[in-house]
Amino acid sequence: MKVNPSYCLCPVLLCLCFLERGYEASHHSQAKIISRSHNATHNHNQTKDGETEVHHRPKRGWIWNQFFVLEEHIGPDAQYVGKLHSNSDKGDGSVRYILSGEGAGSIFIINEVTGDIHATKSLDREKKSHYVLHAQAIDLNTNKPLEPESEFIIKVQDINDNAPKFPDGPFVTTVPEMAEVGTSVFQVTATDADDPTYGNSARVVYSVLHGQPYFSIDPKTGIIRTALTDMDREAREHYSVVIQAKDMAGQVGGLSGSTTVNITLTDVNDNPPKFPQKNYQVFVPESAQVGKPVGKIKANDDDIGINAEIKYSILNPEGAGMFSISTDKDTREGVIMLRKPLNYEKKKQYSLHISAENTHLDPRFSYLGSFKDDATLKITVGDVDEPPVFSMDYYIMEVYENAKVGTEVGAVTARDPDSKNSPVRYFIERREDKEVYFDIESISGVIRTTQLLDREDTPWHNITVMATEEDNPSLQSHVPVTVQVLDVNDNPPMINTEDEIIICESTRAGQVIQTITAVDKDDFANGKGFSFSFPGGVPANPNFTIKDNEGMDVGLFVLGICVT
Repeated sequence: MKVNPSYCLCPVLLCLCFLERGYEASHHSQAKIISRSHNATHNHNQTKDGETEVHHRPKRGWIWNQFFVLEEHIGPDAQYVGKLHSNSDKGDGSVRYILSGEGAGSIFIINEVTGDIHATKSLDREKKSHYVLHAQAIDLNTNKPLEPESEFIIKVQDINDNAPKFPDGPFVTTVPEMAEVGTSVFQVTATDADDPTYGNSARVVYSVLHGQPYFSIDPKTGIIRTALTDMDREAREHYSVVIQAKDMAGQVGGLSGSTTVNITLTDVNDNPPKFPQKNYQVFVPESAQVGKPVGKIKANDDDIGINAEIKYSILNPEGAGMFSISTDKDTREGVIMLRKPLNYEKKKQYSLHISAENTHLDPRFSYLGSFKDDATLKITVGDVDEPPVFSMDYYIMEVYENAKVGTEVGAVTARDPDSKNSPVRYFIERREDKEVYFDIESISGVIRTTQLLDREDTPWHNITVMATEEDNPSLQSHVPVTVQVLDVNDNPPMINTEDEIIICESTRAGQVIQTITAVDKDDFANGKGFSFSFPGGVPANPNFTIKDNEGMDVGLFVLGICVT
């Protein structure tokens, strides 16, 4: 096949056709055509310079490797791709060129007479990078192929028409505050749809558009690093760093894309707790309950989370003996609680030396000093109008039974513990379901009987005495009083049986025929040592006698008996 030199493509289009004379140059091109003639295999041709070349070729035939066409062509005319030409074509119009394959007839058209190929549409390499086509030369006279069909490729040549993109942005990341310069924070990666194997269209470099001087970025790897020392979260916590990726290796004319990396400084324990002031005061009434909170104190810590956790302590023994302190986990306040009851009349003020210290220390910041602080809390005890206080927790009194009404049983004593020492008045609490046996003098507290008492009926009486302040009767206190009724010998003994006694005729003299017992309701001290005798002292029948055992029983020989 011969090809007219004027039909060859210029190097700008990167699609080359080659003359049979320039066959050797095809070894250095991206496209080549091996042409064949009707002559023998060994044929001598003459170059332009008159030199003779020897070509080893079979009969007619062609082979193309590839043509090139620029993507995104926007000119008014169809883009010229290249030329097909057979050396059997004598230029008389007897040869017809046919193009088939991908895009043939729709994207790529061929002049069937000249063999010129044009692209009629703008192509996008990122959608399709190459097209496989087939070419054939037909003899119009015989309507038969002049040469076998040949396959070739049209490659879409890339231009820089795609800007770098960050498909996953924007990004969120963290880095500890006070991190050393050069600490790795995050790595971004931009993608470029252009051909990475051709030119610099997809060669991306990174830079910081916004976020200096705090952060820097490696232009090649996209690794973001800290660039400033002592970045303090308490001064500024959030940074929005804008990163740019630019292709063409960052050269002028390159396309660029950007993304935002939101960086948050995480907390480290670089701030000790501090009391806002050194001296505090709190008022606590003496009526405050033991185990209940009586005040709060708080040290501030600019850190957060576990780095701001604080432990409070009471340092002086006097304060620690009366009060305790614990940390409220939600508010981080020191909650002061009462260990022992307060008494305004005994001690009116306490001074607590309180310390606050972090529980999670970071040794990297030990050079900043002690992570603790202290303050003084003065607790003033408030006087409360308290109810009267009895001299004893309970009282036990005694009185003899059958004592006359109004007999003094005992006395209770109570006083006003407050400094004003208000007079005290006494009362006995009454119950409707119980009989009243005692009364109390309201001023003296003396308890007296209101009726005769019977030990054998009720040996113990439990009453409750109430004391109130004369100036404030609503303030009351109570004390239990137990009264024991003492025994007197006011009950005669009683024989314990009334059964008849049956004896046999053969009973011997002196034989015990019955044992008789007696009981006494009085106390043992007053009811022991019974003596037994017949009524009137003389037996009604001389055949029976009584033997006194000087105790609780007796041998009985006769029925009629008197016991004293």
